[in-house]
Amino acid sequence: MKLHNIELETVEYLRTPAAIRQKCDRLFDLARLDKLRYFRVDLSQLDKAANYVIETTREQYPDFNIPFHSRWRHFEAGNLPRHAELDAALAQFALIDQAKIKFDLAIISVLLDAGAGAEWQYCEPETGQIYRRSEGLAIASLRMFCQGVFSSNPDFPWQADYLGLSQLKLESLAAGFQVSRDNPLVGLTGRLELLQRLGKAICQHPLLFGSENPRPGNLAKYLLDSRVSVSKTVNAADVLSAVLTGFGEIWPGRYAIGGVNLGDVWQHRALTGETLGDEFVPFHKLSQWLTYSLLEPLHEIGLEVTRLDELTGLPEYRNGGLCLDIGLLQAKNSAIFEQSYLPGSEVIVEWRSLTVNLLDKMAAAIREKLHLSADQLPLVKILQGGTWAAGRKIAAELRAGGVPPIQIESDGTVF
Repeated sequence: MKLHNIELETVEYLRTPAAIRQKCDRLFDLARLDKLRYFRVDLSQLDKAANYVIETTREQYPDFNIPFHSRWRHFEAGNLPRHAELDAALAQFALIDQAKIKFDLAIISVLLDAGAGAEWQYCEPETGQIYRRSEGLAIASLRMFCQGVFSSNPDFPWQADYLGLSQLKLESLAAGFQVSRDNPLVGLTGRLELLQRLGKAICQHPLLFGSENPRPGNLAKYLLDSRVSVSKTVNAADVLSAVLTGFGEIWPGRYAIGGVNLGDVWQHRALTGETLGDEFVPFHKLSQWLTYSLLEPLHEIGLEVTRLDELTGLPEYRNGGLCLDIGLLQAKNSAIFEQSYLPGSEVIVEWRSLTVNLLDKMAAAIREKLHLSADQLPLVKILQGGTWAAGRKIAAELRAGGVPPIQIESDGTVF
């Protein structure tokens, strides 16, 4: 399908981190003027928020040697050396093949990382340890990956190929996640359909994912080959662009322009205007989380990822919950907390938009207090140190089970 120029330009714009910030900033400016329907902001709480995040960071990383906020952190849950075990298993392969395998794993695991719900848990057979939420999803997906659940080649389990993904069965995914009547996982069918669509989508982009045996992990070779003749660096926004281009068609039932699925992009009535796309607010939360999770495998093949702070903070319920629970955001009506919402509801779009802006403001305040520059303490480390952990911590202090302050009806593909 051929897009008209204005459609193509709008789609490309909505796939940029700059568009995320610009749209979120517009809603934030309206919030400052108390012109939004659901939330107002209180920047007098910014100092308190920055201190709380610094305190949380020091608890986790006393030396402030903070790693990137990525899926690889969840594989280390319980301080067990799963990453080292994987490295040992892959030592026989060339570096580029190791990177492809790690890309396959990270991509699959991130796409399975939408909210698990409060009732689900995973008991790791290898250790007997029980994990919940993101850590449980990560470890379950790692174990499934190493067992070859996503591979169509029984002689090579360490891959997620188009055939293994497109033919994946609900029973296999349910078994891998230990789902039962007594152990329900939110959005299991949505997760399955997402991976099945991924299997089909990677066949549509042979330049990114290869033509002989299309795999998400072949994106590692594409990024290396596209940069090696120029330099050994790649901009974070370029990695995100490749992710959004390659995986754009996998998202279900979303808005489209010219037949192109926009992904994690939603409407807000306050932005309606005369130009195509004015009403849309992009977030690309899972795609940015995925981009952050590809940084370490890229480093291992000699690529330096630059301009990290062009990407935004992740607008999900831990970061957004921190903003509400610490008082930076205030609901105009307490009835907001008494029901649940779909991701496209205006309540959720406002909450996420304001979170993106407030994460930037918290990052600036934290750096100022610590006398560090953005290069020394990039946003991806503040998220890890950091805001995500602080959101989980304050939720546990305020509510049984550490549930977020606003309840979301997840389809397994956004949060």
